[in-house]
Amino acid sequence: MRGALEFLTTRVLRSRTGIAVVIAVLVFGVIATARVVTGTTEAGTGLTGRPVEPITTVDPTVGDDGVLSPVAPPEPVTSPGELPPAEAAKRFTAAWLGREGISTDDWHADMRPLSTSALTEKLTDADPATVPAGQITGEPTVRPRDETFVEVLIPLDAGQLRLELVAPDGKWLVDAVDWER
Repeated sequence: MRGALEFLTTRVLRSRTGIAVVIAVLVFGVIATARVVTGTTEAGTGLTGRPVEPITTVDPTVGDDGVLSPVAPPEPVTSPGELPPAEAAKRFTAAWLGREGISTDDWHADMRPLSTSALTEKLTDADPATVPAGQITGEPTVRPRDETFVEVLIPLDAGQLRLELVAPDGKWLVDAVDWER
């Protein structure tokens, strides 16, 4: 017996293989003990009291809450005497495209009455020479998002201009400019 203990402590427990065997025996022993104590040997019986129907967090009678809605967005509201969103977008685009030899100050002055103060501030360092297009090639497409917010797409000779217009007081002003090739 003494020889077996000495062999175990000096050879087996000092090797990686011996330690791995001891760990494996311990793991299987714990699993076997747990199965004997719980008495569960069938697959799927460990979960008790599970629901028969799927669990939902939305009342099915409320309606569709998805992004795609069959209801059309409300029509944009324009104050009497003001430009509708498509016309405001066309005028801003014409000013944004500029004209031959326009100065930077004149270019900014042409866009200022058609844009929000936030956009005017963002365009402060912009230069008319960097505008990537030369002319409008089609009619604008208006995508209403709300009564006071629309997106307008304007085809140009070198791509498409996407404008976001807001009308908090019924006057449509460009609030964001995005260029797509």
